[in-house]
Amino acid sequence: MIIFINPGHAPTLDDGTTADPGAVSPSGTCEADIAAVIGKLTAAYLEKAGYRAPILQHNDLDTIVTAANAANADCFVSIHCNAALHKMAHGAETWHSGSAASEKLARCIQLQIVSSVPVANRGVKTGNFYVLRSTFMPAVLVELGFLSNCYDEQLLLDLKWQEEFAGAVARGLTDFLAVN
Repeated sequence: MIIFINPGHAPTLDDGTTADPGAVSPSGTCEADIAAVIGKLTAAYLEKAGYRAPILQHNDLDTIVTAANAANADCFVSIHCNAALHKMAHGAETWHSGSAASEKLARCIQLQIVSSVPVANRGVKTGNFYVLRSTFMPAVLVELGFLSNCYDEQLLLDLKWQEEFAGAVARGLTDFLAVN
């Protein structure tokens, strides 16, 4: 089984620049950097469980979708962090394309996240994101928490909680694959 992992946006380069940092917290935390760490941890958990877990973080969505489809993946997960103008917005949410399989996958992942990490449950939602509608397999986009919220940001920066987020995403994927 192949699970394609897409940490959202493009990470900070060695020279300190980035093509696409994603959301940036008031303290300067970049979404792309958090997504990269949690994406790699998720892939490692899945590979330890016996799955193939190719990972691609890129700022071009066509490149991501093409790679996922070419890999003939059984599932696709894009890992992100959220942000809002209102600093009180917080919690995790998982988006799907609207297909029954993608919704089941989203529910499995969301349940594992809110059962494992002390974040608010913002639920499972349907979205028309390019990476969800253009991939051929069950696909979800996970928003782990809000970088614009101090509490969520501290969880997302803490290695212990990064490992918990990654483990939860991996367990959600394996739960889904065990019954589908």
